[in-house]
Amino acid sequence: MIRNSLWLTVGLLVLTGAAEALPKKNSPYHKLAIFTRVLSYVENNYVEDIDQDRLIYGAIKGMLETLDPHTSFMDPGQYRQMKAETNGQFGGVGIEVEVRNGILTVMSAIEGTPAAAVGIATGDQILKIENVPTRGLALDDAVARIRGRHGESVRLTVGRTSWKEPREFSLLRDIIRTENVASRLLEPSFAYARIRQFTENTDRDLSAALDQLEGTSPDHKLRGLVLDLRNNPGGLLDQAVRVADQFIESGLIVRTEGKNGHMIEEERAHQRGTRLGFPIICLVNGGSASAAEIVAGALQDHQRGVIMGTQTFGKGSVQTVIELDDGSALKLTIARYYTPSGRSIQEQGITPDVVVERLHLAELKPDHTDEPDQKERDLARHLHNVQATATKAAGVPQHLGDDFQLHTALDYLKAWKIFSSTGKWTADRQLGARPE
Repeated sequence: MIRNSLWLTVGLLVLTGAAEALPKKNSPYHKLAIFTRVLSYVENNYVEDIDQDRLIYGAIKGMLETLDPHTSFMDPGQYRQMKAETNGQFGGVGIEVEVRNGILTVMSAIEGTPAAAVGIATGDQILKIENVPTRGLALDDAVARIRGRHGESVRLTVGRTSWKEPREFSLLRDIIRTENVASRLLEPSFAYARIRQFTENTDRDLSAALDQLEGTSPDHKLRGLVLDLRNNPGGLLDQAVRVADQFIESGLIVRTEGKNGHMIEEERAHQRGTRLGFPIICLVNGGSASAAEIVAGALQDHQRGVIMGTQTFGKGSVQTVIELDDGSALKLTIARYYTPSGRSIQEQGITPDVVVERLHLAELKPDHTDEPDQKERDLARHLHNVQATATKAAGVPQHLGDDFQLHTALDYLKAWKIFSSTGKWTADRQLGARPE
């Protein structure tokens, strides 16, 4: 009884003293005073010692979790990791993840990393990290659990719609170095450039890659380009603008609008350094997000390239990172972006001009029932084609691998070249007419 009376008395004293200092209830800071009171109760009465930084950081994270999934708080360690990733190097297993419908989902697995080596792919669901369920786990917490020191292992339980049961993978963490741009010639004058993500100097890396490909092409010109943005999770907005600017001569690239529709900025293309004179096929899929969608949307609206693949992710918002005094940082959604024609792709994504599903060539089983059993070359004593002695029937180009979308993109570029060379297409149509 004495103990209960003491608690009630102390409680009344605290309540009375705090009530005098509380702001009016219609003040926006009224709830902040309540938060301060709760913090005081926890510090003074919680049964165990507490880490004040962890308590405050947890409160901030909880507050931000009431907003959109891309707004978050990073403690000093997490912020250092994010900066390392933006610079193109970080520790982990090589996957980009997002929370979709409350489930930690793989947006992309970086080639040459532990995750890609075991077959983890876009759309896979990370159900557990070291037996800790990920449902309800904050994105930053999940990322922190997956990442770690080089050489240490982490167990991931992964689900996929085509699997009957989830599978467990033990991955050895590695230093993940992301190469911004991978490029090569598919055939003479037909170039391929894949942008894995938009980090610092992505535009310079792409420009250098295209210069090198032009230098090794006949006549030092490109006849077509496959720009691969599949499984590109995005990155820096300014890099997306600079990449699009390399192919668009003039006009709007992207517009950003903030709170209450306030226009923040309009990014426009510049004529200097624009690469024209060849068609572009831009490959996208469900893993193409944010900055990748800005580039695809600009190319599509300016009719500078054909967008091919499947529907993109649909992230039409812009975040800024605000560094705080203690080394932590706030990543805050500050704007929505709009393509040159005024489209918001938030939730919707970019719809390809040509829908091509991601298939493996081995999965394609054409029906040959309408084909004759024999052709001329199968007949006994058939005449040989003397012109064909130096060439053979063209099969599947081995250097393209089993990528059906890439094969289709190259076929479209070749058709584009054929039609333009016969005069059936005008130069404006070949290069892409720009909207007035």
